[in-house]
This record gives sequence, structure tokens and C-alpha cells, in this order.
Amino acid sequence: MNPSAPSPTPHAVTPQRLLVLGSTSRYRRELLQRLGLPFEVAAPDVDETPQADEAPAALALRLALAKAQAVAQQFPQAVVIGSDQVADLDGEPLGKPGNHERAVAQLRRMRGQTVVFQTAVAVVCQATGFERAELAQVKVRFRDLSDSEIENYLRAEQPYDCAGSAKSEGLGIALLSSIENDDPTALVGLPLIRTCNLIQAAGIRLL
Repeated sequence: MNPSAPSPTPHAVTPQRLLVLGSTSRYRRELLQRLGLPFEVAAPDVDETPQADEAPAALALRLALAKAQAVAQQFPQAVVIGSDQVADLDGEPLGKPGNHERAVAQLRRMRGQTVVFQTAVAVVCQATGFERAELAQVKVRFRDLSDSEIENYLRAEQPYDCAGSAKSEGLGIALLSSIENDDPTALVGLPLIRTCNLIQAAGIRLL
């Protein structure tokens, strides 16, 4: 090596944009932490009421994008993630039950049925004009549950803040006979494969 040769000029490194998760869900926050990236959390102010005759997949995509857009207004320089999940029973959207009685009713309707969990993720950056959304579909087959199994499960786990009244990452896995998906964390609430693809496209370096 020639000692008199000039040292190579280091490549300029573009500062990483702030990453913001537009969600108050602890499940999505825990999933995003798996990527090892610093991020902030902000609550989106979005009306989640379904529109007339709105299909579950369209509802999930619309709300995920609306959440990302709402938080991006607060953080215009940031890359913002929004997400939403809707349980789809034969084209009918099932949301979070909110209480024990509605959870019982949901699980009774879903026993022995295949439910598609429509999980959408959207990424928005106002500063660059980036805006994209993708949908992960998870087909879940519920066992033919007895009333006592439903009651025992709900008393044990109280999944009243989960779409479809079941937490597959916990005891809720015992309610199911099969799961089909191409993005393993989608059922929990945030499809990380699609999330990685979108935030990298928006300019966030992962590796």
C-alpha cells in the first residue's frame, strides 16, 4: 500500500429519519421493538366506524392509512407506521369486543368456522410524499368450542381489546385448529415482513 496515497473519502451517511408508530396498541409496540430500531409512539385520532357496506379488507386498509396520515401531520419529517386489524367472518367485520358478553357472542359465532384476519399496515412520510399500504390475510380455523371452553378461556385471558376475541400468542392458540399466513406476526397485529419492506422503501435502514 502506498503511504503517500490519499485516504479514501468516507461515504456521506444520511441521517435516519425519526420512526413513529401511530398506535397505542401494546401488541404492535412489542412487535416493532423486535426490529431493534428506536421509535416513538403517538396516538392517532381516527374514527374507526365502518362505512356502509365496507368490506373488512377495505376497512382495515382505510383505517391503517388514516392512522398513519393522522400521525404524520404531527410528525411531518418522520416515517410513520399505521396499522389496523379486522376479523372477517364471511364478509362481516368483527372488531374488538370490548367486554365479556360481546366476546362470548363473537367466539360462539366463530366456533367451527374459518375467520380471515385482515391486517393492514401503512407507512407515510409527509416530507418525501411517501405513502403506501399493504394487507396481510391470515386464515384461522376455530375449533368447535363448547360454551364452557369459551367461558374458561375468556376468564383466563380477557382478550377484550383483540379483534375476534382471541390472542393467538397466548392461551388463545388452544381455540384454533389451523392458521394459514405468509407473514407470521400478522395475526398478533402487525405484519413485520410487510412493515420491514415498507419502512425500507420509505428510507429507514434496518441492517
